[in-house]
Amino acid sequence: MDPQTLAQRVVAKMYDHDPFSRWLGVERMAVAPGHCVLRMTVRQEMLNGFAIAHGGVAYSLADSALAFAANSHGVQAVSMETSITHTRPVHAGDTLTATATERNRSARFATYEVCVTDQRERIVALFKGTVFRTGENWAV
Repeated sequence: MDPQTLAQRVVAKMYDHDPFSRWLGVERMAVAPGHCVLRMTVRQEMLNGFAIAHGGVAYSLADSALAFAANSHGVQAVSMETSITHTRPVHAGDTLTATATERNRSARFATYEVCVTDQRERIVALFKGTVFRTGENWAV
């Protein structure tokens, strides 16, 4: 199977078994080996006491983009370490886009950067993640 088809099948299988990403309202915009773009709209129930999106919302979107990008090569990968920097507030009704880009990949480890932007293409969060590649292949 060619790498692009494999990436799409793996991410589709992951998404179909990911109730949290579906609850967030995540849409898959683009998938390629080592790359993923996701989009979602922030809902009222995702706000915190400051009437802005809870930090976990952008984090969760970025984490899903990381997971899909990291597994898109067909080898099961799990996150080992992640971090996020929130750069501006997010409000109900904002549409967030997370773009995950692979920066380094070896047989056992890979690193990714995820940029989260709003509907005006302003950066709202920057996320970094390192994954462990288990060596187990996805059955797709």
